[in-house]
Amino acid sequence: MTPDAAPASIRRLDPRMPVLGAAAWLGAVAGTVLHGRPLVSLALAVVVGCAAIGVVGRRHPGLVRSVAALLLVALAAGSIAALRFERVAHNPVSALADDGAAVTLLGTVTSDPHLVAGGFSETVVWRLAVHRVTGRGRTIDLAAPVLVLGSPDDARVPLGATVWLRGRLVPADDRDLAAMVRPSGNVELVGRPGAWWRAASVVRRALRESVAHRPADQRALVPALVDGDDAEVAPGLQDDFRTTGLTHLLAVSGTNLTLVVGFLLWLARWCRVRGRWLHLVAAAGIAGFVLIARTEPSVLRAAVMGTIGLVALGADGRHRALRGLGTAVLVLVLVDPGLAVSAGFALSVLATGGILLLAPAWRDALVRWLPRWLAEAVAVPAAAQLACTPLVAAISGQVSLVAVAANLLVAPVVGPATVLGLAGGLLTLLWAPVGRLCGTLASWCVAWLVTVAHHGAALPTPAVGWGTGPVALALLVVASAVIAMAAPRLLVRPVTALGAAGVLVVAVLVRPPTFGWPPDGWVLVACDVGQGDGLVLDAGPGRAVVVDAGPEPRAMDRCLDRLRVREVPLLVLTHFHADHVDGISGVLAGRRVGAVETTRLLDPPGGVHEVEQAASGAGLVAAPAPYAATLAVGSVSLQVLWPRPDSPRFGPGDGSTANEASVVLLVQVAGLRLLLTGDVEPEGQGELARLVPGLHVDVLKMPHHGSRYQDEGWLLSLQPRVVLVSVGADNDYGQPARSSLQPLADAGAEVLRTDQDGDLAVVADGGLPRVVTSR
Repeated sequence: MTPDAAPASIRRLDPRMPVLGAAAWLGAVAGTVLHGRPLVSLALAVVVGCAAIGVVGRRHPGLVRSVAALLLVALAAGSIAALRFERVAHNPVSALADDGAAVTLLGTVTSDPHLVAGGFSETVVWRLAVHRVTGRGRTIDLAAPVLVLGSPDDARVPLGATVWLRGRLVPADDRDLAAMVRPSGNVELVGRPGAWWRAASVVRRALRESVAHRPADQRALVPALVDGDDAEVAPGLQDDFRTTGLTHLLAVSGTNLTLVVGFLLWLARWCRVRGRWLHLVAAAGIAGFVLIARTEPSVLRAAVMGTIGLVALGADGRHRALRGLGTAVLVLVLVDPGLAVSAGFALSVLATGGILLLAPAWRDALVRWLPRWLAEAVAVPAAAQLACTPLVAAISGQVSLVAVAANLLVAPVVGPATVLGLAGGLLTLLWAPVGRLCGTLASWCVAWLVTVAHHGAALPTPAVGWGTGPVALALLVVASAVIAMAAPRLLVRPVTALGAAGVLVVAVLVRPPTFGWPPDGWVLVACDVGQGDGLVLDAGPGRAVVVDAGPEPRAMDRCLDRLRVREVPLLVLTHFHADHVDGISGVLAGRRVGAVETTRLLDPPGGVHEVEQAASGAGLVAAPAPYAATLAVGSVSLQVLWPRPDSPRFGPGDGSTANEASVVLLVQVAGLRLLLTGDVEPEGQGELARLVPGLHVDVLKMPHHGSRYQDEGWLLSLQPRVVLVSVGADNDYGQPARSSLQPLADAGAEVLRTDQDGDLAVVADGGLPRVVTSR
C-alpha cells in the first residue's frame, strides 16, 4: 500500500464506536469537573440542541439520529459522573471529615500498603472501602472510599482483608475519596482476605523470592515489569525511566497482559488446545493476571487495553480492535467515571489508538525498504509515543527525544523478561531452584532495561522542556497532528526517513545553547530536579551558593551547567533526606567547592554517610551550619534561623525527625529578602514565628514541597510576593497540596512550581522580585 492510500484505509474504518466512546469520555469529564448547577445548565443546552437538530435536520434523519445519540451518551456519562461525585463528596463520612471527627471504621482493604514520606515521619498509605462508620454518637452503614495514613506497622495489612480501626477523619483533596483518616491505635484484622487474594499474594511473594539473590535494581524491576509491584524501584531509576519514555514498563499496562496471555495461548496451542477452549484459556489468563496485579482501576484498565491488543492480533484485528477500543472507553467511563480524568486511562487510550490508527500506515511505508519485522518494531512505539506526547508534556513539562529509540532497544527483552519473571514466581512455588533460575534469566533481561535507561538519560539532551500552558500545549497538539499526517510520506523513502532520524540524533547528542538563560539579574534559581530541592544563589560570575542538591546528581549538575556555575563557595544541605542530598556528587563534580554545611541532626544515617563520603572525596568536612550566624558570600548574605543550637544531634535512626531539623536560611541579596525553609514542619514554623516575630520576605521557598502540613498563619504573616514550590511531577505524595498553596495565592502571592514551569529564576527588578521560567 502506498502512503497516499493510507488515509483511504483509515476512512474505511468504522468510526461509530470510537466516536461514541469519545462522546462518553467528554461527558464524564464535564460531569466530573462541572457537577451541580453548571452541569444542569449544560444538560438543558443538550436537550435544546437535540430538539433544534430534530427540527432543522428533517431532511437528514440519519445524521440527526447520530448527533442525538452522541449528545445523549455524553449527557448520560456526565450525569453518572456528577452523581458519583456528589455521592463521594457529600456523604456522612465526608461530613464527619469536615468536622475533624474521631470515628471508628469497618471496611475492606482495597489497595496494597505503600510506604511514603508522610508529613512528620514515614507513613504507610492504603485505601479502605468503608462499610460502617461510628462517630458523633451514631453508627451508619454505607459505602465510602477512604485513604488511610497509617504507621509502618500497617505495611502488613493484607489486600482484601476486613479491618477495624479508630482514628480522626480529615478532608481529602482527591475527588475520588470521601476522607482521609490517621489511625490512633492498632489496625485490627476482622476478616481474612478471600482465597483468591491469598493465592495471588503467594504468587507475588514467590516472584520476589525468585529474584531476591539478584542486584538491587534487577530484583526491583522484575516484579515491577510482571505485576506492577514497583515498591522497591529506586527514585533515581524511576527518573531515568521517565526521561527515556520507559515509565510504562514500571506500571501494569496492556502490554503486560498481552505478553502473558499471548504466551499462555501459545502454550495452549502447543498442547493441542483448539477452538473455544482457547477462549477459556485467554479468559483464565486475564482473570489470573488481574488478581496477581490487583483489581485496582489502573489494573482493570490495563486488562481491557491488553485484551484489545489480543483482539488486534486476530483476523480483521485492526477493525475489531478499534471498535473494541470505542466500546471499552464507553463502558469504562460509564462504570467508573473517575477514569475520565485519570492520566493513566488517557495515556492507555491514546497509545492504543495511536497504534491502531497510525502504526499500520507508517509500517506500510517503512516496509518498502525495511524488513517487515523491523518496520513494525519502529512504527508501533513511534505511533504510541506521538499519540501520547501532548499529554505527557502536560503532565511532566517535557518532551522525550529518546523515547522511541529507547523503546525500540528494549523491545526484544520485554517479552522474555515478563514471561520468565512470571514463570520464576510460579515455579518457585513448586521447586525453588528452578524458580530462581528463571528469575536469574529474567533479571538478565531487565539489566538491559537498566542500561538503556541509565545511558539514555545521561545523553546531553534526552528530553526538552515544554510549557504546560494552553498555548504551548495547543502548539504541540498541532505539531503532533502534522507529524502524524506527514510521516507516511517521509518514511516511504530511505533518504527522508534517515535524514529525519539523523536530525533527531544530532538534537539528542548536542546540547543546545540556552538562549536567554539564565536571565540577567537573577539572584535565585529553584532547579527542576524532580521530587526534591536544589536551590542556587548567584554569588558572582561563575560562582554560586547551593542550598540542597536534589535527589539525583545528573539533574543538579545540568542545572548548574545551565547557570554556568564553576565554583561553589558554600553548599548548604538543609537535612539528610535523600531528596535533598542524593544529588551531592552532581554539585561536586568538576567544580571547586569551598565548604559544606548541614543541619545539626545526624539522621537518617544513610544520608549522613553519603554526604560524609562525598565531602571527604572532595577533601571537605561537612559541619553544622552555625545558628544565628551571618555569612557573606559575594553579594549574598545568609543568616541561619533554625535549628536552635540546643536541638538534638542524633535521631531515632529512621529519619522521622529530620524534616523538623531542616536548616532555615534568611537570605538578603540585591535588595530582596528570601526565606529558604527546607522541609521544616509546622512545629518548627510556629517556633520561628515566636523567635523572629514580624518577619516579612519577598520570596518564600515553600516548606516541604507544599505538603498539606503547614502553619498557615505563619506563612501568611510572611507576606511573600513570590512563592516557589520545588516538587516533582506526578509524585506519590500528593504534593503540593492545594489547601497549602491557595491561601497564599488568595493573599496575592505569585505561586510557581518546578513540575509545571521547570527551573524558576528570581530576578531583582527595581527592588521587587520577578520570576522567569525555563519553559
